[in-house]
Amino acid sequence: MDTALDTTQKLFFDRTGLDENEVKALVADSLKGSDDGELYLEEKHSEMLVFDDGRMKSASYDNSTGFGLRAIAGEAHGYAHAGEISLDAIRRAAKTVETVTNGHSGTLDVAPSAGANRPLYTASNPLEATAFGDKVELLQEMDAYARQADSNVCQVSVSLGASWQAIRVIRPDGYQVADIRPLVRLGVSVVLEKDGRMESGSSGAGGRVMLDQWLDPSVWKAEVDEAIRVARVNLNSIPAPAGELEVVLGAGWPGVMLHEAVGHGLEGDFNRKGTSIFSGRVGEQVAARGVTVVDDGTMDDRRGSITIDDEGTPSARNVLIEDGILKGYMQDRQNARLMGVAPTGNGRRQSHAHVPMPRMTNTFMLNGEHSPEEILSTVKKGIYAVNFGGGQVDITSGKFVFSAAEAYMVENGKIGAPVKGATLIGNGPDAMGKITMIGDDLKLDNGIGTCGKAGQGVPVGVGQPTLKMGGITIGGTEAA
Repeated sequence: MDTALDTTQKLFFDRTGLDENEVKALVADSLKGSDDGELYLEEKHSEMLVFDDGRMKSASYDNSTGFGLRAIAGEAHGYAHAGEISLDAIRRAAKTVETVTNGHSGTLDVAPSAGANRPLYTASNPLEATAFGDKVELLQEMDAYARQADSNVCQVSVSLGASWQAIRVIRPDGYQVADIRPLVRLGVSVVLEKDGRMESGSSGAGGRVMLDQWLDPSVWKAEVDEAIRVARVNLNSIPAPAGELEVVLGAGWPGVMLHEAVGHGLEGDFNRKGTSIFSGRVGEQVAARGVTVVDDGTMDDRRGSITIDDEGTPSARNVLIEDGILKGYMQDRQNARLMGVAPTGNGRRQSHAHVPMPRMTNTFMLNGEHSPEEILSTVKKGIYAVNFGGGQVDITSGKFVFSAAEAYMVENGKIGAPVKGATLIGNGPDAMGKITMIGDDLKLDNGIGTCGKAGQGVPVGVGQPTLKMGGITIGGTEAA
């Protein structure tokens, strides 16, 4: 028995006194006649510490345990969940989900192939591996360092979050699989004030790892230094121009634009329902030649990685767009079955209280052949967007709006003054078609992303190399 199965056996059966065979029989009976379904067991411990304005502002800890039982009949599904794991609670849930399968004679989908991916991260608990006092001391040291690093610092906020999640999926055919998922995130934001002007900067890092690496001063000081650097840049920024300009996107976190403007549109549910601008376009040119986009849940220690998805399907490296051609969509089990394709390991849920749906893991664009310097040297007049803040996209139309958190003017191939208030406005497929140069400097984000969809949040990763895009509308306050 592998470590995850052994750990969850102790959590959900040995500790509770539940009989595993009784539970398996109940799942099989309650999902009889369904097309698919599963019992999802979960235990999660999470902690969040926030140090703000020179003091501990909040310290919270949460421990949740529960299950979700789902039965699928065609496009319909029945779902019931509870915050306790007991035979009586599962029986009550079974009566609820059976209402969906009454009169339905489905053929149960086969279980995922035996043998999930190799473990992608440690099974250790980051909440227990580092003493609470050491965590508090880390935040205090980061706060003190930020305040002495620049005399213009007037506000500092530092946060440290960690969680440990154990899940087990039991299917009606008796197939079982489990996963143990650690997750940590360190964040720092600062506000600088100079000559009556205030600007902010932030930085963060995380992943499915332990906290010990951030106890090294050389590591956490680099995060503080980066937040201060961004704030200093913004203190010297000028109003952003407005109009249609060439845009160069930096490597790494700017891949969040790819995630929002393209990634969501490639999720199976939107495409099955025909509500995505990419619906029915597999095999078609949807981006410029050279553009290859991948969603990969199999990367070691990455924030968006999952050994298995929340339906028990092993995660995978899925090529979504290859050389500009749409190859396929990200799928959970239900939408894959209805579309006549295989699930891709992208069925994800926030917790046992939520139904799974197609979601991204680590989504990024692969390298091209140009150096960042070469790309910038070709820009006559444009914007170099190094980092992004918020953004939004309309899945149906593909229209997006993104605000740049750090950006610069570029004229005649030279990086100029930083600009403030630059907003990128466009259409996802249209923007992908306007990519004219792709860098050779692929970078993934530092492990800070959380994706929202239908009220559910899950950890994700993004990334890309430096990109040049022609003719993107910039919303600003000055004439271009």
